[in-house]
Amino acid sequence: MSSGAQPSRGAGGAWTRRRFVGALAGTAAIATVPAPAAPRADPAVPTPLPKAPDAGPASSAGPSASPSPTPRSGPRPLFLGTYTSGDGAGKGIGLATYDPATGTITGGGVVTGVDNPSFLAAHPDGRTLYAVDEQAAGAVTAVRLPGNEVIGSRSTGGAGPCHLSVHPSGRWLLSANYASGSVAVHPIDASGALGERTDLVTHSSPAPGPGQQGPHAHQFVTGPDGGHQLAVDLGTDTVYTYRLDETGGTLTEVSRAGTKPGAGPRHLTFHPGGRYAYLANEVDNTVTVCGYDPATGRLTVGEPQSTGTGSGTSYPAELLVTSNGSYAFLANRGHNSLTRYAIEADGARLRLLDTVPVGGDFPRTIAFSPDGRLLFAANQRSSTVTVFQVDDTTGELRRVGEPFASPVAVCALPL
Repeated sequence: MSSGAQPSRGAGGAWTRRRFVGALAGTAAIATVPAPAAPRADPAVPTPLPKAPDAGPASSAGPSASPSPTPRSGPRPLFLGTYTSGDGAGKGIGLATYDPATGTITGGGVVTGVDNPSFLAAHPDGRTLYAVDEQAAGAVTAVRLPGNEVIGSRSTGGAGPCHLSVHPSGRWLLSANYASGSVAVHPIDASGALGERTDLVTHSSPAPGPGQQGPHAHQFVTGPDGGHQLAVDLGTDTVYTYRLDETGGTLTEVSRAGTKPGAGPRHLTFHPGGRYAYLANEVDNTVTVCGYDPATGRLTVGEPQSTGTGSGTSYPAELLVTSNGSYAFLANRGHNSLTRYAIEADGARLRLLDTVPVGGDFPRTIAFSPDGRLLFAANQRSSTVTVFQVDDTTGELRRVGEPFASPVAVCALPL
């Protein structure tokens, strides 16, 4: 959770980002954007969790292929990110399984030895889990699967890392340092272990937006073309596009796209067609449709539009898009809801449908199961995870089962 303010410090001086100040709310009409030109494990766990063969990380754009006709059988792994500092905190990365047909979650212990693992991502081969260590001396940690063994941490060179992703090649880990406004690159060896950082870029310009004291990198992902890396910075109201040298692991900036001043962009997700993206703006309570040129990596930011949550403060958090590109879902933390949008004009337009109660307090992250049939919401303040069945034909969300209790649930990663 970020805000227009610097993250608060928790016990032991760790950056928790568990407090924040109010944000300005805003609404806008439906907008269409023209396409750019073409171009270590806890003893409470009796047995290791099942490995996810051939399952890549849960991407923000949903699964890469249409859901299979029938759900996967047998329990699947679910990893839960938390904060290990502050009241009611967790002890590490939560371990659970879920039933891919019903969405029922069953607890399974915890991986200790990772401080404030608030965001998680998996290697494309499903054999390694990565976590941020969100604290003043930021780090990223690798955990070997299925044995849930911590195999090492590396410094990110910045403070308060809040997001990471694995390059599609599986050879590089990309991370965003919120408190220091920088992005980092780490090599991944054949075993999944992390090497020393190969690059660190701080967002020194443009100047911070209204109410901001500095840059706040909030997300770092690879574009759908595979050749560009995009960093979303809440503090500078900018999305930066880089090229990654896959030999040396260094970044070269190739373009930047600015939002409206004070928007506070937080999370970007792509349409499966690869020509459009959708941007959640935390501070002014809006979303924007963006054109994307895969040849150059250039993003074109459209006009802001409503989250459907009214004039109150809703702190938009994370966006998901169904694999068929027909619907988008937005988590609203202050409103405790999921906004549903219909995606039209081959990705160029979002049409607001409604908001659905999330069944918890402060939904921080949302994630699809690999087959796209389930949506998991990690609710930070209620310390719960809620599960929805997703109808990708109608866009209907139907909550299933009872909320699953998990200390300060800030990230849910189903494999």
